[in-house]
Amino acid sequence: MTTIIHLVDDTTPGGVMRVIEHVQSAAGLGHLGRHSVVMIPKTGRGPTRIHGDVIVSHLTMNWRRLPWLIQLRAAHATTPMVHVEHSYTAGFLRHNVPHPARFMTMVRVAFSLFDRVVPVSDTQAYWVLDKGLADPSQITTIPSAVDVSLFDSIPSATGPIKVIGAFGRLEPQKGFDVLIRAMRASPRQDLQLHIFGQGSEREALTSLAGADPRICFGGFVPEPAKAMASVDAVAMPSRWEAYGLVALEARAAGRMLLASPLDGLNDHIAAGAHPVRDNSVRGWSETLTALDRPDIAKLDRARSDANAASARFAQSWTLLLHDLLAPEDKAQAA
Repeated sequence: MTTIIHLVDDTTPGGVMRVIEHVQSAAGLGHLGRHSVVMIPKTGRGPTRIHGDVIVSHLTMNWRRLPWLIQLRAAHATTPMVHVEHSYTAGFLRHNVPHPARFMTMVRVAFSLFDRVVPVSDTQAYWVLDKGLADPSQITTIPSAVDVSLFDSIPSATGPIKVIGAFGRLEPQKGFDVLIRAMRASPRQDLQLHIFGQGSEREALTSLAGADPRICFGGFVPEPAKAMASVDAVAMPSRWEAYGLVALEARAAGRMLLASPLDGLNDHIAAGAHPVRDNSVRGWSETLTALDRPDIAKLDRARSDANAASARFAQSWTLLLHDLLAPEDKAQAA
């Protein structure tokens, strides 16, 4: 049986591990082979010999990791190697990289070591190609997917929008500070903002919300679908987002999705999400103030598209792995 090794540098619950778990369990992918996860230390140094038929990297690329990656590539000259880019986007570059030229050089070198580079959204793929980070022949775009069946079982929110939910880590990336300021600036007293998640910004965000009775924090959510069912719409004011699994879940649940028009969230906007002008406090406040009822036909189309994501994900990975495997191994994986 074909062995597919997934390299990770963070096994805490989150988007990357959820996608890998979906690869391992999704209907339509089980026939591809046996999946195994190998943890690579964040220091960048890992084993240079990895026993597998295909190596799939989910690592965060940096200068410190490059020497080991070069050794890994040299030790597996004939083994197909794939890198899934979960982190870097135009938004990430804008908010986190003080020396863009140096950073781009590192990414180009890292990407050159792989047979294929997998952006997780169309918008991210356009950015990779526009910046010349990889050769077009290397690129295979596979939008991320997870099991959304629990979200699909939730009745669509078709009435007036009164409760807006925000889901995710309480970190600067998610832009919840912008959303809180926008809510406080809105004159709508009939709206509520429920923020679900935990993280390093909890105290700062709580302070920012002040005594506004419309804003509350739900903390860690052990049952995300149940929390999603308690809101009428979902807001994603992210500063960068390679794809956005919460957006996929919101669409699958039949919730109106309000999203910043950047990075992978643009893919969700193309599928029916509502773009928020310039992702500013003013833009979000105007959007929140103008909320009424969702467009039911648009919700239905977005929901249908989200629920087809897993099948597209499985088909794309199947085609990629079959293309990479040697002819004698293709029959084994089929």
